[in-house]
Amino acid sequence: MTTTRRYSPEALQHSKEKSDAMLEWLRGRGKTIIVIHDNPDPDCLASAMALRHLIAVKLNRDAVMTFSGMIGRSENLAMTKELGIMLTPLELVDLSEVSAVCMLDTQPGTGNNSLPPDCRVDVVIDHHPLREATERCRWVDVREEYGVTATIIYEYLLVQQVPIGTALATALFCAIKADTQDLGREATRHDRDAYLHLFPLANKRLLYEIHHPKLPLEYFQTLHRGMENATVYGNLLVVNLQKIYFPEVVAEMADLLIRLEGIETVLSIGGYNKELILSLRTTSRQHNAGEIIRRLVNGNGTAGGHGMMAGGKIDRMPGGQTALQQVEASLVRQLLEELAITDVTPKHLIVR
Repeated sequence: MTTTRRYSPEALQHSKEKSDAMLEWLRGRGKTIIVIHDNPDPDCLASAMALRHLIAVKLNRDAVMTFSGMIGRSENLAMTKELGIMLTPLELVDLSEVSAVCMLDTQPGTGNNSLPPDCRVDVVIDHHPLREATERCRWVDVREEYGVTATIIYEYLLVQQVPIGTALATALFCAIKADTQDLGREATRHDRDAYLHLFPLANKRLLYEIHHPKLPLEYFQTLHRGMENATVYGNLLVVNLQKIYFPEVVAEMADLLIRLEGIETVLSIGGYNKELILSLRTTSRQHNAGEIIRRLVNGNGTAGGHGMMAGGKIDRMPGGQTALQQVEASLVRQLLEELAITDVTPKHLIVR
């Protein structure tokens, strides 16, 4: 059961117009795939579930949810398991047989999805800043004013009067909860209204299982290594996780350490498969994390994000701990300048 009580009429009207146009374009197409970013998080997982459900109900056909990379974070693994989210590796899809490509919570050219660059993208739904390549796609709904992509597609379900079952409601609620940190980070009225509408429909036992999974030994080893290699410069904290066992742990550590008293910005880095994974978090409204991290990467990889959170990677990283430390030193110098931090004396988080 869905409700539109107290929901923004302007938002619903916009979503009605957008979803009507998208469904009309998709009607009559052949095989449809949904592409989410590599190492998917709750937002893109829930968004894919919701769009697949919308297509099934309104167009009476299936859409294949695809991804590349891996799901390493325990909470995300628990979400796919508990909610029965079935994903198909993108490399197993014959793209020559695909009639429509839908991209969610990512955009062409961002570097965080593995769709071949010469493959056309037809539908893009996202809440990150609009990319130039996205403007050339056939059908686009990018709303930077939303905190979560899942909120946009939740509105589609509302205005199209598509029933939302318990599993889907739980997934959508998880997405908003995780990406906005329980509405405390970059949440807008749209996200808040969706959060409050979805909570009664969500399965509370499944929510507990998803948000409190058992954690592997490697997580605590990475946490220990990060604490030993965390350095504070004024209100900036930089943590070098060194070699990591899955990419999402970099963002996970950034989310954890931004809670440290006296810290306003966190840069978390880790080496993975000859790439340097970066995650930037800030509580300052004066800085834009997405713009800062793009300048840090500076053409040596890919990066993206928005106000308070951003991520990226530097390609073709040389091997060895010394090289990683040199790159860290260079990033720190740039970041200190970006943030205009004058207290540049490094202080170890853990006294050795």
